[in-house]
Amino acid sequence: MTTKTYLITGATGDTGRHTALSLLDRGLGVRAFVHTLDERSDALRKAGADIVQGDLLDIDSVKTALDGAAGAYFVYPLRPGLLDATAYFAQAAKEVGTPVVVNMSQISARRDAASNAARNHWIGERILDWSDVPTVHVRPTYFAQWLLYPHVRAGIREEGAIKLPFGDGRHAPIAAEDQGRTIAAILADPAQHIGKTHVLNGPVEMDEHGIAAAVSEALGKTVRYQPISIDDYRERLAASGLWPYLIQHLVEVGIDCSNGVFEGTDQVIERLTGTPPMTVQAFVDKHRAAFG
Repeated sequence: MTTKTYLITGATGDTGRHTALSLLDRGLGVRAFVHTLDERSDALRKAGADIVQGDLLDIDSVKTALDGAAGAYFVYPLRPGLLDATAYFAQAAKEVGTPVVVNMSQISARRDAASNAARNHWIGERILDWSDVPTVHVRPTYFAQWLLYPHVRAGIREEGAIKLPFGDGRHAPIAAEDQGRTIAAILADPAQHIGKTHVLNGPVEMDEHGIAAAVSEALGKTVRYQPISIDDYRERLAASGLWPYLIQHLVEVGIDCSNGVFEGTDQVIERLTGTPPMTVQAFVDKHRAAFG
């Protein structure tokens, strides 16, 4: 019997890599779509994935990669080009008859989002819906991986502080590892999910003081939450070398978080995969080396 193969875009990124590995663990085939060949793609090849180098802004390379796939995971980095890439992907998937696409969106995606990226994710969802390609949208809250981002990790490691403008906003951090397991489960058995939007949260909703306490518990040292202003946050992001499009997004979703947009928790991941998502403590312990 021929093994089903799934196309995974962003395969060397946070969610793509874990989706690919989860599919391989299920005994399914993976066609990993990567922009650059490097040690990350080498690791996927060694794990059993077929590697396809291409560009999501090249519709012909996308169509070739999709041809024959039993399903696909679509994700685009937080930079300009999402709407073009989504339209190309939808058209290519329609031309080859892709049975299901799992689309990575975000919890703040909405028509009136102040973040250009969040609004474009909402429009990207609509493009896929209009295409009539069978699609499942996933909208995660803040990734637990935020704790590993340089502008957050440096504060934890060097100052014992999480410096963000989130006020009393609450969310349930969700690890990319758990999202990958969930996306793989949807791709492997998509029938009950097509046409739906799944919001993905971690197991415990908390504010940044609670997150700081969880990080403290895991690292065995005191880490506090130090609220900063939006202007200070913007300056810190610019000083870290991030590009303007991403800075605009991070600033606006910081405001969204303080206004309650990222709140919520659920049992979606445990229900779909049989395993509950990681707590903040478990995530930090797993990535302990990153915090020195």
